[in-house]
Amino acid sequence: MQSQIERREEIFTLAKQMRAKFPEFEKNMMANDALVYSDGALPQSVKRMMAMVGALVSRCEGCILSQTMRAIDSGATAAEIIEACHVAMMLGGTMALAESTKVLALLKEKGMID
Repeated sequence: MQSQIERREEIFTLAKQMRAKFPEFEKNMMANDALVYSDGALPQSVKRMMAMVGALVSRCEGCILSQTMRAIDSGATAAEIIEACHVAMMLGGTMALAESTKVLALLKEKGMID
């Protein structure tokens, strides 16, 4: 079975290949990403968890895995990420609950939870 980290890398690589075919789009997308997710009134980790909640509710696997990893990389704790998953579950019901298992699997792979 493919790990969540491997799955994220696979999706990320394919998306990067697709974006490379449109360099102007890639440039604008990366600039927008840097602007939106930089520390501001809200810290980057909170913005990434907000995006993770949106991804869980919309059931976008690549976004779920990417935003979770980026939340971790920006300093979010396992407890914060799990709490954000609970918010997603309130918004998205059982479908968001099912998608949240990907987040838990990723946290386990990273050694952040048992």
